[in-house]
Amino acid sequence: MKGVIFLSALFAVGALLGCGGKGMAPVPGSMPSRPSAPAGEILDVKAGIPILFNDLIHSLASKDVVFVGEVHDNTAHHLVQVQILQALLNRWGESATIGMEFFPRPMQEKLDRYVKGELTESEFLAAVDWERIWGFPYFLYRPLMLAAREKFVRIVAINAPQEIVKKVAREGLANLAAEERAQIARDIDLENAEHREFLRKVFGEHSHSDLKSFDRFYEAQNVWEDTMAETISFHLVPKGRKMIVFTGNGHIIHKFGVPDRTVKRIPVSMATVVPYPAGSHGDLQGLADYVWFIPGHSRPKQ
Repeated sequence: MKGVIFLSALFAVGALLGCGGKGMAPVPGSMPSRPSAPAGEILDVKAGIPILFNDLIHSLASKDVVFVGEVHDNTAHHLVQVQILQALLNRWGESATIGMEFFPRPMQEKLDRYVKGELTESEFLAAVDWERIWGFPYFLYRPLMLAAREKFVRIVAINAPQEIVKKVAREGLANLAAEERAQIARDIDLENAEHREFLRKVFGEHSHSDLKSFDRFYEAQNVWEDTMAETISFHLVPKGRKMIVFTGNGHIIHKFGVPDRTVKRIPVSMATVVPYPAGSHGDLQGLADYVWFIPGHSRPKQ
């Protein structure tokens, strides 16, 4: 999201804070080393053992909501996503929906028209103003969009309007006008100490001359997290609905972002899948339910 993202995925502080939405720096953290994992391996983190793709899908298909992360400009991450999406759509059938961070709530009507075939791809991209609202190359996301359209699976715009998140980051939640406040989650949780400490470390690694305080940064991040969680919870009713959600890794690692906030609103089963660089790595306990090891990060070329 050019000019808008202020914390993007596991590895990023975005352009809103002046650090750039692409070419993200890693979030620091010390983890004890362990044997290398090859690209393509899928790790059941709790069990500590590699599993087959079919075993992963069997487990995920039993959940009400599945969160799959990404680093936005990493081609390998999107290949992981589309494999999981196609497999779950085949398992879930008509109960399936798809949640996407990439679209703010006001874009829902345009998404519905695209999935129904009422807009061509070029008309859709113009209607949602893709370059403005997200900005990463559309070819990375196109397979996800086509899979949804082919099966007429609803795509849900789960994100908060970018201009509101941007205002919170600069002026604070208390300074939103009533009509602005009504467009984001009713309840914004600012009390998660573990989440706050994680983001404080990220904040401390970057220069944010246009922000006056960490508190405003944290408020804005949680407007993002809670609005996505609230939107997901709305679309998991009635019972029996299933959803696969695509967001940046930073929104789902450790579950204290969007996943736990979703379950807090509605008692559903869920799982998280995080793409992770292959090779030597640290202790991944608590990072996600499943880690899919992929080749090291490289910027995609069109």
